[in-house]
Amino acid sequence: MEGPSSGAPAARDGPSLLAAGGGSGAETDITREMKTHFRVCRFIMESGVKLGMRSVPVATACELYHRFFECVSLRVYEPYLVAMSCVYLAGKVEEQHLRTRDIINVSHRYFNSASAPLECDREFWELRDSVVQCELLILRQLDFHVSFRHPHKYLLHYLLSVKALVNRHAWTRTPVAETAWALLRDCYHGPMCIHHAPQHIAIATLYLALNSYGVEMPVGEREWWQVLCEDVTKEDINAVISDLLQLYDMEAKCI
Repeated sequence: MEGPSSGAPAARDGPSLLAAGGGSGAETDITREMKTHFRVCRFIMESGVKLGMRSVPVATACELYHRFFECVSLRVYEPYLVAMSCVYLAGKVEEQHLRTRDIINVSHRYFNSASAPLECDREFWELRDSVVQCELLILRQLDFHVSFRHPHKYLLHYLLSVKALVNRHAWTRTPVAETAWALLRDCYHGPMCIHHAPQHIAIATLYLALNSYGVEMPVGEREWWQVLCEDVTKEDINAVISDLLQLYDMEAKCI
């Protein structure tokens, strides 16, 4: 596959990096790429909701996308076409199979909210072929390593453990669990999933959720997060939180 098909959807938020001119410096290019990745991952998540995908397949789609562009240049491949193929491949990996037609129609509606679904004409079949070819490209680029350990199972275990430790009334009064899950979902807007261990991401999102609502944990010989995850350090937690806060800053710039 030499490159994405011309039938790939155009960026809703403006011209993609493929169509943009060269930046005034390296820092500008990096910022532009970060914004593009943020917007494309938002597209993956919103498409996942419309397709009825579970949280783990959506996370797999985002990680596939980040790992792919960790290896190749954003200037070579259309990011939204890659994202569509990542959604398709993630459905297979996580055994929540999706039809290419559904993915294409949801994507088409995302960029053209007032239009009807695509007819099964030449444009549709060209786009479908591009999605399938791009899926094979992703598999080859990642050496077929497409099964990942996500923070989700760790966060679930940590939440159950923490719930048993804190005051029952404090737990029911504050949406700690909901906030932790929301923070975890937001982590996938950037490449945090490939730069931090899944256990550390789970601990950090729970740590931030507890601190946000001032929920106090019992004091012992070790910190609660050391009891739950022995290899995590305060520096690891701070690094995850710092990266997450940078993503929220990026969200403000992408509005």
